[in-house]
Amino acid sequence: MNLQERDKAVNWHPYTQMKTASDAIPIVRGKGVHLYDNEGKQYIDAVSSWWVTLHGHAHPYIAQRVSEQLNTLEQVIFAGFTHEPAIQLSENLLQLLPNNQQKVFYSDNGSTAVEVALKMCIQYCYNHGKEKTKILAFKNAYHGDTFGAMSVSGRSVWTKPFGEMLFEVVFIDTPNSENLESIKDQIKDVADEIACFIYEPLIQGAAGMLMYEAKDLDELMKFCREQEILMVQDEVFTGFGRTGKLFAANHLSEKPDIMCFSKGLTGGTLPMGITTCSNEIYNAFLSDDKYKTLFHGHSFTANPLSCTAALASMELLLNEETRHNIQRISEQHFQFSSILKQHTNVENVRQTGTILAWEFKTDQGTSYFNEIGKMLYDAFLLRGIIMRPLGNVMYLVPPYCITSEELEFVYHSIVEVLHKLKDHSPMHAVYQG
Repeated sequence: MNLQERDKAVNWHPYTQMKTASDAIPIVRGKGVHLYDNEGKQYIDAVSSWWVTLHGHAHPYIAQRVSEQLNTLEQVIFAGFTHEPAIQLSENLLQLLPNNQQKVFYSDNGSTAVEVALKMCIQYCYNHGKEKTKILAFKNAYHGDTFGAMSVSGRSVWTKPFGEMLFEVVFIDTPNSENLESIKDQIKDVADEIACFIYEPLIQGAAGMLMYEAKDLDELMKFCREQEILMVQDEVFTGFGRTGKLFAANHLSEKPDIMCFSKGLTGGTLPMGITTCSNEIYNAFLSDDKYKTLFHGHSFTANPLSCTAALASMELLLNEETRHNIQRISEQHFQFSSILKQHTNVENVRQTGTILAWEFKTDQGTSYFNEIGKMLYDAFLLRGIIMRPLGNVMYLVPPYCITSEELEFVYHSIVEVLHKLKDHSPMHAVYQG
C-alpha cells in the first residue's frame, strides 16, 4: 500500500469528515516556507501549518538546539524537579510580557493553557471564600476543544453534542463604539457571579479572522477591572509577532491577569502550552492549607526539548531580520488588501499585522460550512499553495521567512482564482490552471 492507503487504514484526522474527505496528502519533508509531498511536489505553506510555524519548516538553528538538548536531558518530572531550559524560558518570556505577568505554568497545547487559566480563576475565587463560577466570553469565541476551553467558546454545531455538559458562560458581543455601554450594562447585572473574562485580543481566529479595535478592548478591560473580574488574554494565536507587534498585549494599555500561549511558542517545532499570571493570582494559592494547591499537571509539563525549541524560536523572533520580515509582510498585505477591495466577488477585507483575511461573496452567505471552501482549497493546492479556508473566509498567515517574491506569487494566484470566479463562473473553472 502507498502512504495514502496506509494512512486511511489507521488514522482519524482532525476537523475532517472521513467518509467524504479526499485522501490526505503525504508530506515527506519541509524546508523554509515550503513543504514537499511524496511525489516531489512543492507547496508554499501560506497558513503556517495551522498558524504554528513562525520561522519556516526544519529551521536549522532550532533543530540544532533541540538535538543538543536531546543528548543532555529529554524529560524529567516537573513536580519537585526543575531544569535550566524551563527556568531560562520563563525568565525570557516574562521580560517580554506586561510587567504584571510574574509566574509561568507549563502545559501541552493551547487548549490546556486555557484549561489552566480557567481553573486558576475559579479556584482563586474559591480560595478567597467566594463562589464565583460563571465565565464571561465573546460570542463566536474559540479557545480550544477540551471541555473547559470548549465551554468558553461560542455555541455552535461543533459544541452542540455536548451542550448539556458545558458550564455556564455569559456571552457578549465584541466591543465597538456603539455597543460598549450596553455590554457594560449586561456585565453589571452578573458581575458578582463572574470569575473571569476570557477573550481573544483583537482577532477571533477560528471564527473567521474577525477583527476589532484595541481601544474598545482597552475600555472593556478597564471596566472589568473596576468590577473585580479577572481577565484571561488568550494569545495562543496572536502571540509572537502575528499582529505586527510581539504580542497583542503591546497594542493595549490595560493588562490582563492571566495570559495563554501555544502555537508559535516553539516556532511550530514541538507541542507546548504556557499560562502566565500575576503574583496576585499566584499568591492566592500559597497557604499552609494543602487543599488550596492548584491540582493540575501534565506528564510532559515543561518538557526540556519543547522549552529549548521555544528558547531558540524566541531568539530568532527577536533578531533584526525577523522584525524586518514581520514589518515587510504586514506592509505587503496592506498593499494587496487594496487590490482585494476592488474585486466584486470580495467583501470584508481586513488585516492586522501578518494576518490578512477576506470573504468570497456567495449565495450561501458567510459560513464555515460554505461549499466554496473545499473548492478553493483544492484550487490553491493545484497551484502549489496550502490555504485552509474557513468556509468562504480566506486568510493568509505565512511564516516570517516567506520572501517578497513568494508572497507576490501567492497574491497573483489569489487574483487568478478570483478572476475565474468572476461573474459566478462555473465552479469547475476554479480548478483550471
